[in-house]
Amino acid sequence: MISPKKYARSAKMIPNGFKTANEFFNYLYNDKDMIWMGQNTNHLHDENAIMDAMLQSVKKRDYCKYPPSDGFPELKELVLEDLGLKDGFEMMITAGGTESIYLCANDILEPENNTITCDPGYLIIDNFASRFGDHVNSVPIYNSECGYKLTPELVRENMDENTKLVVLIDPLNPLGSSYTKEEMKDFADLAEDNDIYLLNDVTYRDFARDPQLAAKYAPEHTLTIYSFSKIYGMAGMRIGGVAAMPELISSLKSIVINDLGTNSVSQSGAIAAIKTKSQWIDRIRNTTRGNQKIIKKAVDQVEGAFIPVYPSDANMMAIDLYDAGLKPMDVAEYLLGKKIFTREGNYTSKLFGHRYLRVSYSVPTKDVEYFADSFLEAVDALKPKKV
Repeated sequence: MISPKKYARSAKMIPNGFKTANEFFNYLYNDKDMIWMGQNTNHLHDENAIMDAMLQSVKKRDYCKYPPSDGFPELKELVLEDLGLKDGFEMMITAGGTESIYLCANDILEPENNTITCDPGYLIIDNFASRFGDHVNSVPIYNSECGYKLTPELVRENMDENTKLVVLIDPLNPLGSSYTKEEMKDFADLAEDNDIYLLNDVTYRDFARDPQLAAKYAPEHTLTIYSFSKIYGMAGMRIGGVAAMPELISSLKSIVINDLGTNSVSQSGAIAAIKTKSQWIDRIRNTTRGNQKIIKKAVDQVEGAFIPVYPSDANMMAIDLYDAGLKPMDVAEYLLGKKIFTREGNYTSKLFGHRYLRVSYSVPTKDVEYFADSFLEAVDALKPKKV
């Protein structure tokens, strides 16, 4: 029997009544009445050009052919234009941003190298980095002193001569914290001075008020991760990519997983998504920002509960329940019984997951209003009674 490899593991918890995570998500996926506020997915698109482009691709039976190995040229150019990285950069399309992250970790890290990530964060990056490098230093950032994010100062304090990769998720899942231009310039100086790479995951950038890109300040030392899962509402289509200078993309191409290309139907939808972005993005941003206010109003009614980063620059936020005497897993299970899927903090933090519930709100406002009422109901039902 083959023994499982010992990599860093996400601290996932499976709700009562389910044997495996896959069984749980199959249940969620097939429950058409479930309000999806647990995976930061975007449910605010109507029937539009994105859907039409994918339907037309299916009708033309494009799925019978293999697409170009690193993406349709039109799509690659559109992504670079969307990022503002046209001059000198190249793009590779992948089966989701997560695949891009895996490829970058594989390509950049040598066995003696270290990676700096943060906790809370996207824990699967720690998993990938531990496969290809020597050590992952997941820096605790759940405090107001650092603004609930990995700062240049923290990186300098935690790096050593073997540090090769620094992960910047901006805005940060699960907190919604983001970086200023000055902070990005500081990271750029740090990367160039120490010959290290910045893995800049910008999956949630289109929800941010003032998004930044590390690649604009350290182009030779940055790999930018792009995703169609969130603002474009295409999470189930599994499409994303990585933008970098030509020599980095050339190196990544040598270790690709999907050497026969990424889903052609997804790429058709992605092309339409970028081309029509100006027609719908303001509506989605305005809705999500308004939905935040509804959640904040409910949280403010709970003694001891608070939102660490408000307003969030993403489409999700954390609700800290620790001082309210509530366990996030209990609240998540209560809400699941009300047909609301949220996520306990253990999914995104090994150190602080016992403190917060992560809630995404790129869903219709009526669903957020229902969540707010149900959340307060959960607090009343679960909060310890004073003697």
